[in-house]
Amino acid sequence: MVAVVPSPTPTSQRTTTATTKKTRSSPLGLGVGINIPAIDLGVDHHERSLLPHKIVQACEGYGFFKVVNHGVPKEVISTMENQGNAFFAKTVSEKQQAAGPATSPFGYGCKTIGFNGDMGELEYLLLPTTNSPHSSVSNCAVNDYIAAVRELACEILNLLGEGLRVPNKSVFSRLIRDVQSDSCFRLNHYPPLKQQQQQPSSSSGWEWDLSSPKPILTTSTPRMGFGEHSDPQILTILRSNDVEGLQICTRAGLWVPVPPDPSEFCVFVGDALQAMTNGRFVSVRHRVSVASSVKSRMSMMYFGAPPLNAWIFPLPKLVSTQKPIRYKPFTWSEFKKAAYSLRLGDCRLDLFKIHTNDEILSYQQDLV
Repeated sequence: MVAVVPSPTPTSQRTTTATTKKTRSSPLGLGVGINIPAIDLGVDHHERSLLPHKIVQACEGYGFFKVVNHGVPKEVISTMENQGNAFFAKTVSEKQQAAGPATSPFGYGCKTIGFNGDMGELEYLLLPTTNSPHSSVSNCAVNDYIAAVRELACEILNLLGEGLRVPNKSVFSRLIRDVQSDSCFRLNHYPPLKQQQQQPSSSSGWEWDLSSPKPILTTSTPRMGFGEHSDPQILTILRSNDVEGLQICTRAGLWVPVPPDPSEFCVFVGDALQAMTNGRFVSVRHRVSVASSVKSRMSMMYFGAPPLNAWIFPLPKLVSTQKPIRYKPFTWSEFKKAAYSLRLGDCRLDLFKIHTNDEILSYQQDLV
């Protein structure tokens, strides 16, 4: 059981057609805790028959769970982690050589998140999963890691399909197995805090010490490494080192810290999966705080996404008179375009929500 901690959420001042999720913190001293679901994929045949139901419950209740005994080889994980650490240990000028064009999300980045002014106290490397050659890290290490984690994602998605009792249990996994899948792989590096007695001179209240090959964040208070958001894809598989920072938001709007464990993977439901399950699964909102003054946090994320031309819509089996259709059909390309137009914390699915009874009747007839 982990405690729900008080942690303020910045209030958005922007106006958009999508809304910003309202979250809150637990009151000081409140002894609230939750059991973060953990799924053991290494159980025997009898126990394994219970996994589809358990995973569905986790996706309904939290949109998040941990996976143990996942089957991803330790050497594949450690090789990729070593490659990531080696890359972020380079000088700033060396890392900047891996930056992509200004119009592309891929490559090396520092502090900027997206294209609309969101900032975080991190540096990152974002790569496609299409075996595109790159010189920043070992192609072999990246490809081996992606292949192994993609298999894990597909296994989980097939169990979800089984748990939902849809006609084809591979209805989700086939989208990320497609050779045209728009999946991507990301390394996030959160430098440690360097506590100071005096307020930093930077107008933003913090600055990067670029004199060190490993930038150290200088600040007087812990800061947010990656702000509140949900992932737009189908499923995210995250693995981090042993440094804390990840927090998830419950449906009640409370922030819960996720204890780090390098032997486990964290699984996040994405916006696309929420839409395909007609809102039955929740796309979990999460964030990362920078709290360690000693050690960097590094996380590796596989974002399982459909092809750009794939249609995303609620599965007919999950739509009924009692549970009417909630989202309009859209292509993954349309959703990405909408996502790029919004701020990090905005709710992208709001742009595709169905609001009137006439729309409900029309779209439900199209599903038949």
